[in-house]
Amino acid sequence: MPRATNAPASRERRKRVLTASKGYRLRRSKLFRYAKDAQMKGKYWAYRDRKTRKRTMRSLWITRINAICRENGVTYSRFAEALDKSGIEIDRKILAEIAVSDPAVFAEIFKAVQAKAA
Repeated sequence: MPRATNAPASRERRKRVLTASKGYRLRRSKLFRYAKDAQMKGKYWAYRDRKTRKRTMRSLWITRINAICRENGVTYSRFAEALDKSGIEIDRKILAEIAVSDPAVFAEIFKAVQAKAA
């Protein structure tokens, strides 16, 4: 009985990997063996770093809010506690954006939070 290699499917699979790894450098874009490894690692890093990006952005927001809170004479943790008690619902992302783009508006929010929390 003749040996069947399933050549069309194998060729298509290899072609798909090489097409997807276009733009990689040197043999990572030319040779299937290395392109496959490069793709697997790339997908692993992309998945991992999507999670890391969320963590680092949250940390950046907290740092920015803390900096402007200290300008107003209180720490971030005290401000967050007062914000919870005041009932004003605003998330860290928006607070950090306001703190960077318009500190005067943040000062008004700060005063409102202090007034409601007291």
